[in-house]
Amino acid sequence: MKEVFYVGERQYKLFSVKISRENVACILTAKQARADIRRRCFKFQIHLTELQSNLKRMFLSDKDIIDYMDKGKIKISPAPDLETQLGSCSIDFRLSNTFRVFEHSKYPYIDLGTEIDTDDLMRKVDVPDGDAFTMQPGEFVLAATQEKLELADDVMARLEGRSSLGRLGIIVHSTAGLFDPGWIGIPTLELGNLGRMPVKLYPGMRICAFTFAQLSSPARVPYQLKPANKYAGQDGPETSRFAKDIEFSEE
Repeated sequence: MKEVFYVGERQYKLFSVKISRENVACILTAKQARADIRRRCFKFQIHLTELQSNLKRMFLSDKDIIDYMDKGKIKISPAPDLETQLGSCSIDFRLSNTFRVFEHSKYPYIDLGTEIDTDDLMRKVDVPDGDAFTMQPGEFVLAATQEKLELADDVMARLEGRSSLGRLGIIVHSTAGLFDPGWIGIPTLELGNLGRMPVKLYPGMRICAFTFAQLSSPARVPYQLKPANKYAGQDGPETSRFAKDIEFSEE
């Protein structure tokens, strides 16, 4: 004889009348409860792991930036004026006095596979305090910040432009916006004027902003320890060292 009964929304069939329906229902309900608990615990563990991972990869707020600076995980020198340079999730860096401009008349082209005399390719220009450097429309120059930046092995940074300058056509980096964990040096700016009018830039003005993010774990090889790093420890606007890339290195 076959009987049909329900536990929750599930249908079960009994093939023996020797076991009461109540006993079977209790056994099935207990197994179902244990399976449901295991399933919920597994989902919770996955959710907890994702949450912990996301927390470790968060962008830092103004409070976190100050905390990381106090702990030495973010080092900025000279020390910034937090009243004027600290944003809600970023910190402004100021423009230095040194620029590098292309000597167009000396080179008909740039050969990326050839070691270039950087001092000959890009002339160094020092602008006194109080004077301005004029960015002409379509011009591209290298500049630097007054601040030196040093990052811990589990912190990365991004170089961002300022909206007020962007609305005038001034960009502060073409592609190199990422600063790897373990970075140390004075950031180089890739300044460009996309507008149609010349713009005067003054040393000491806030030229860019940095945001920071916590990595999920320390980098296995921080930037300054990479054998092929080319810009660690730079102390001013450095020209391209593309010829030192592994694609062009001699075996």
